Amino acid sequence: MARSSRYHVRPRRRREGKTDYKARMALVLSGKPRLVVRGTLKNVTAQIVVARLRGDEVLAAAHSRELAREYGWLAPRGNVPAAYLTGLLCGLKARAKGVEEAILDVGLRSPSKGSRIFAVLNGILDAGIDVPYDEEKMDKDRIKGVHIAKYAENLGSGSEDYRSRFSRYLEHELVPENLVDHFVKVKADVVAAFESGGEKSV
Repeated sequence: MARSSRYHVRPRRRREGKTDYKARMALVLSGKPRLVVRGTLKNVTAQIVVARLRGDEVLAAAHSRELAREYGWLAPRGNVPAAYLTGLLCGLKARAKGVEEAILDVGLRSPSKGSRIFAVLNGILDAGIDVPYDEEKMDKDRIKGVHIAKYAENLGSGSEDYRSRFSRYLEHELVPENLVDHFVKVKADVVAAFESGGEKSV
């Protein structure tokens, strides 16, 4: 309850823990488009956004569902390799629209090394978008899914734990030990779609 005449109610999104307005102001004042990365347990979204007086305008966006729908991705859509491919797809869309640079907006999440946030960022960088970043936060092996393939190999395909943990892979007839090869193929398909000038409809 208010105890002073100077008391004021914080903005709704700040009360709900959705927006850090101080951090957002710093990003907006940079004058660069923002790379907004958000994720759930099952999916990852990447957007290139610019602030306008009437509200944010999305210049380019990619959702991990597009990987399965348009490019044949068979693994779960919320893991690190899918995050990289989502970033790559978003970056290629942004490049096609003339975007050359951006600044990373992680929202209220704490950035940690090898996380999906930096996998998306790596995809954006590989697409040719210039984004300031800390090299120590990157983990190249996780981007390709090497850690997942090694874990599956260590469990052994005959174990119950293997079948339980990799059930979604097996449902789509993808052997988890072959995830790196599958990643390389899907990445090549995404890049080829833009090199040919024939971006698939989304």
